[in-house]
Amino acid sequence: MTRLKSLSLALGLVAIGWAAAPASAAQTNVAVAANFTDAAKEIASAFKQKTGHEAVLSFGSSGQLYAQITQDAPFQILLSADDERPKKLVDEGLGVETGRFTYAVGKLVLWSKAAGTVNGEETLKAAAFNKISIANPTAAPYGAAAIEAMKALRIYDALQPKIVQGNSIAQAFQFIDTGNAELGFIAASQLAGNDSGSRWTVPQTLYTPIRQDAVLLKKGQGQEAAVAFMAFLKGPEARAIILKFGYAGDGS
Repeated sequence: MTRLKSLSLALGLVAIGWAAAPASAAQTNVAVAANFTDAAKEIASAFKQKTGHEAVLSFGSSGQLYAQITQDAPFQILLSADDERPKKLVDEGLGVETGRFTYAVGKLVLWSKAAGTVNGEETLKAAAFNKISIANPTAAPYGAAAIEAMKALRIYDALQPKIVQGNSIAQAFQFIDTGNAELGFIAASQLAGNDSGSRWTVPQTLYTPIRQDAVLLKKGQGQEAAVAFMAFLKGPEARAIILKFGYAGDGS
């Protein structure tokens, strides 16, 4: 009798588990700009915990991801590092107009692994370094913002011979982290939880705001997991994560 009760209890718990689980857990393929890597991973984990759906993430520069989407890559969502490419995808019939919004506003930071190296804009004007790292400005909005900031300070021409370019903001960070460049322009989000070295948060008056837009692609239209992820990205759990990583989270 005791064994029978135990079995009944176990079956009951299993039934409760089934009832609590999503009826049709699915997955969505999300293309993510490199600067948003860590935040996206945390958001995807929270999304799966809440909904049961899985967001499969692929990372790269916004330009690289855009090119892949135009070549029929199987993505259902793009989280870009700009607002230009998501708009182009809508205009080209590959994105859903009502599924486009600003999910974060990025901040540009000048960073060095060495303490005392970065001391505001004076560091750039003194130019007492051999190499400065930026992301490819054609493919990565943070690279374009870096050049815009240097031009606003009227130092771009002098620094141009010292610039080394990474294919993405992730590679630009890697150049600094490995010592191939003494300092460089990266995303503030890449330093979340990292207090090492020295840094200067570049005033946003020196570059066009980095509005990072998400867009639901036509491949994701009507797909349960894709639609659910976009809704989750607008919600309070995702917003808290976005703010934690140093972004403005409401597009303002």
